[in-house]
Amino acid sequence: MSRLKFIMLFTALLISTIAVAGYGFLKTLVFGADPAKDRLARVKQSPNYRHGSFQNIEPTDVMRQDASYIGMIGDYMNKSPLNTPKTPLPSVKTDLNALADDVPTLVWFGHSSYLIKYAGKTVLVDPVFSGHASPVSFFGGAFPGTNVYGADDMPAIDLLVLSHDHYDHLDYETVVKLAPRVKQFYTALGVGAHLERWGITPGSINEFDWGDTQTLTDGIRLTATPVRHFSGRSLTRGKTLWTSFVLELPGNTPDTGYKLFLGGDSGYGTHFAQIGAKHGPFDLAILECGQYNADWPNIHLFPEEVVTAAQDLQAKAVLPVHWGKFALAYHAWNEPIQRITKRADEVGFAVATPKIGEPVVVGQPYPVSVWW
Repeated sequence: MSRLKFIMLFTALLISTIAVAGYGFLKTLVFGADPAKDRLARVKQSPNYRHGSFQNIEPTDVMRQDASYIGMIGDYMNKSPLNTPKTPLPSVKTDLNALADDVPTLVWFGHSSYLIKYAGKTVLVDPVFSGHASPVSFFGGAFPGTNVYGADDMPAIDLLVLSHDHYDHLDYETVVKLAPRVKQFYTALGVGAHLERWGITPGSINEFDWGDTQTLTDGIRLTATPVRHFSGRSLTRGKTLWTSFVLELPGNTPDTGYKLFLGGDSGYGTHFAQIGAKHGPFDLAILECGQYNADWPNIHLFPEEVVTAAQDLQAKAVLPVHWGKFALAYHAWNEPIQRITKRADEVGFAVATPKIGEPVVVGQPYPVSVWW
């Protein structure tokens, strides 16, 4: 065999081996599954599903149209030297089983994971306790000091709410560990296919299209509302929906109660004002504030936009999340909280800035220490 033929054969075998290995990797459990059968039929009935994928209300490019991949590589190579913290972040270890719940009380676990306890009910949102925000453990690792809570620290969960299927919001390892103590899962249309593949009983999975409402146990009401984002865990996008939620918690009388906005991921858009007009005012809005970049301006909020969005929602205060645990963009790890608090001070808007694990009591004086 000639040298040229040998090189060609070796190259073909190498490419084939890589392709087979890649295909096999994409079929592993961590990637979940696309909707099929009855679940796919419901997806196709959604007015938000067109041309084989879910669509945003406003035209939304994931990357800006004139973005350059070479430029993005340059941005990555020149990311902030403070992209990750130099020392372990401070935290508070709270006994979640003993958390007071006469008033809705939240505990943030870093990034977009948080727990809400009220009147004997526990809501857990987008838990990621595996230590990484990717399908592999060596990429997207948590900052030092932020892994102080794990699945074993969680109490029994009445509602586990999942906003969409990205790895920093839907974590395979965490879902599997939590499953035995979760009564019901609430998520966006199509995401149940991932949960089913991971062994979650279909009867405990509740999927929402935008505008869907369920009145749950003890009068708790959950409504899915639009966001401006996208979805996907492998090579395709838009097979499942992305959503935010309005969480209504009843009070002791018809005239009392609390309303929280669980924001998921979203770029800025007219939907915030529309949600505010229809469902507001809100006692507290939990909004993403981090992992933004000029090359993807439509799918994540810039910090100043977080304040504007909270105002559009008619919220009394905002709790910024989606920061403080993972570096999924190129800015300094603490730039989001610095920028949002600066803007909030300028316009006189209330911002809660708890450490990881520090309780936040709705309507009472919020944590405001500058710990970053």
